[in-house]
Amino acid sequence: MTATEPVGAAPAAQPVIAADVPQPAPGVTPPRTPLVARAAAELVGTAALVAVVVGSGIQATKLTDDVALQLLANSTATVFGLGVLIALLGPVSGAHFNPAVTLAEWWTVRRGGAGVNARELAVYVPVQIAGAIAGSILADAMFGEPLVKWSTHDRSAGNLLLGEVVATAGLVLLIFGLARTDRLRFAPVAVASYIGAAYWFTSSTSFANPAVTIGRAFTDTFAGIAPASVPGFIAMQLLGAVVGLALVAVIFMRGKTNQGQSAA
Repeated sequence: MTATEPVGAAPAAQPVIAADVPQPAPGVTPPRTPLVARAAAELVGTAALVAVVVGSGIQATKLTDDVALQLLANSTATVFGLGVLIALLGPVSGAHFNPAVTLAEWWTVRRGGAGVNARELAVYVPVQIAGAIAGSILADAMFGEPLVKWSTHDRSAGNLLLGEVVATAGLVLLIFGLARTDRLRFAPVAVASYIGAAYWFTSSTSFANPAVTIGRAFTDTFAGIAPASVPGFIAMQLLGAVVGLALVAVIFMRGKTNQGQSAA
């Protein structure tokens, strides 16, 4: 998503108005942004996201014993927090905060799309994981919990694993579907809304993110996941990403004109 360069010499240079310059949107890595800045955005963004998820879960359990209200508080905070983070950091790094999204974008690059290359993939994923762990520790510190205490919340049941496939497939379908239809400007609201809904309609409460899954293993609180359950969740999330990309390819299949050119 770059500004169109003029071809040939212009008769008179016109001032560039910032509002007229196309801005990068979340889900597609912006061009010409230094990789160190993008890595920092992914680190901070993922840390903040996990701090919101874990911290709001701890706060909810301190305020009420009603599990439904706890989940409502947790999901509401996540919706608002995620939306703000995407709006803020999307123009810098694409606001992935999620190795499954980064891997899916890398795959689209290999298939002729736009996004992160292999070198950038190798930077994004580790900083996302580091950020998730840091965010979990930060949330525990804010609420006086042990900084690192492995979760005992088992999430290995088959129905929960299916929920992760559904949650991640839907997320990838949403992000890349918006990209295919040139509507990524709606990503802050659309992605946050989807995750909020998926908290409730999926059995797993929609982790849909390998980095967040790893980070949440470090806290034995409401949002935690037992380390033994982490590999299964991550495997299903990656499977969900594959399913999501397949759905994008089918649903948003590019048509052909009579001349054999791709239709707009």
